[in-house]
Amino acid sequence: MTEVIVRKNESVDKALRRLKKKMDKEGIMKQIKKHRHYEKPSQLRRKRKDRKRR
Repeated sequence: MTEVIVRKNESVDKALRRLKKKMDKEGIMKQIKKHRHYEKPSQLRRKRKDRKRR
């Protein structure tokens, strides 16, 4: 789990910005978007085939 400790005299906005950068670096947002909706295995296979064709 990603965490950011707010430093002394640091605004919440800056701490939030650091958290977002850290999450982006670790690829957490991509995973969240990827797992947002369930995809059937047949749909996943179809997507893979389409990617290979390109």
